Amino acid sequence: MAGLPCKLTAQLAFKAGGDVFHHLLANRPKHLSNVSPGKIQGCDLHQGEFGNNGSIIQWSYTLDGKQQIAKQMLQDIDIMVEGDLMELYKNMIITMHVETKGGVDFITWTIEYELLSADNPHPLSLLNFFFEFTKDVETHIFG
Repeated sequence: MAGLPCKLTAQLAFKAGGDVFHHLLANRPKHLSNVSPGKIQGCDLHQGEFGNNGSIIQWSYTLDGKQQIAKQMLQDIDIMVEGDLMELYKNMIITMHVETKGGVDFITWTIEYELLSADNPHPLSLLNFFFEFTKDVETHIFG
């Protein structure tokens, strides 16, 4: 599987409204450490402005009990350019999409990646991280 492009996707209903979720992620990412402190410890803006294409953000987070960092370039898609995950994956693109079906808002997380080695794990725990993080945001909004 090393060298082959791979994709993981998860979708879940979001009762608080997709526009609220998108606004929080794009415009108030520093607040996310209050929303989900067990997962997100902080984010620092390295270039540009939050929510604008071309901006570079460095995240501090915990994945599988291990402190990690990731540097992200915001585009219409989010591209990981540095960090702990890049030790396992040649490329990683993470997208979050909000859509409404039948009056229900859904958050869809997609991870596109390429393994550096066939022995490296697929990023299932990262996909679960985003799934659980989305539920943390919903719980935070509803109290």
